[in-house]
Amino acid sequence: MYSDLEGKTAIVTGAGKRTGIGYAIARMLASCGANVVIADLGAEPSEDMQVAPGGWKEMSSIATDLSDAFGVTCRAARVDVTSNDSIAGMVEEAGKITGRVDVLCNNAGASFGVPNTVQSYDEAAWMRTIDVNLHSVFRVTRGVLPLMAASGGSIVNTASRAGKTPPLFNGAYAVAKAGVIMLTKVMARELAGNKIRVNALCPGQIGTDLEKWRFGLEAQFFNCTVEEREREMCATIPVARIGTPDEVASLAAFLASDASSYITGQAVNVTGGQLMEL
Repeated sequence: MYSDLEGKTAIVTGAGKRTGIGYAIARMLASCGANVVIADLGAEPSEDMQVAPGGWKEMSSIATDLSDAFGVTCRAARVDVTSNDSIAGMVEEAGKITGRVDVLCNNAGASFGVPNTVQSYDEAAWMRTIDVNLHSVFRVTRGVLPLMAASGGSIVNTASRAGKTPPLFNGAYAVAKAGVIMLTKVMARELAGNKIRVNALCPGQIGTDLEKWRFGLEAQFFNCTVEEREREMCATIPVARIGTPDEVASLAAFLASDASSYITGQAVNVTGGQLMEL
C-alpha cells in the first residue's frame, strides 16, 4: 500500500493480541514491507487488569505468522512500558534488525480501578492508569529516539476519543489520553528539526476486547443487555456501526508513510462521525 515503508523498521507496543488495534497496525505495516517488533507485556494478566494483555505465546505466533505472510522480519519483544530498563531491552531487540527505528507506534494502554468517579477512585489505580497510558509514551519515545533521530521517522501515538470527550466513570483513562494528545503536539514541535513527525490516532468505538468489556460494564450500569447497549451506542454514530481495528490501522500506516509527509502534530478522529470536533 505504501511502498516507502518497505525495508523500514517499526515498533508497535500493545501489539500482542490478534483482537487488538496494535496487532492490526503491525499487520498493516508488515503488509507494506516493514519489519516489525511486536511489543507487549508477554505475561499473565494481574487481577486488577480489566482486559488481558498479549501473552508471550500469542506474541511469538504473531511475529512468526507476519514474517511468513509478508517476507519481512518480525520479532516479539516483551516490554513493560512503565519500566525504563524493560524499554531499553525492547529497543535493543529492534536495533538488531536494521540498526535504526523508522516508525514508532505507541499503542500500549490499559484501565485500572474502573468504574469509579473522581471522588471514589482509588489513587493507586488512578496513578497506574496515567502511567501506562501517558507516561509510557514519553518513556518509550525517549528510549527509541537514539535509533530514529539520525535518519528521521514517524511516531504515531494511540490516543482516544476519550481524550476529547469524557466517557462514563473512567476519568483517569480520559485524562491520560488527553495528555497523549498534548504530548503529541509537544513532540511534533520539538522533533521536527530531526525530521520526525508525530501524530495521534483518536479511535472511538472499535471492535476490540476493551470495547466489549466496556459495553458489558455499561450494560450493567444501565440495566440492559450488552446487545442493547451496543445498539444504543451505534445510534450515536453517523455511520451507524462499530469500527474495526483495520480501519484504525489504515490511518496509522498512512501517518507512518511519506504519503503524510506534510502532516504533524495532529490528533485524528477515527469515530465514524461520532466525534467531529478537532
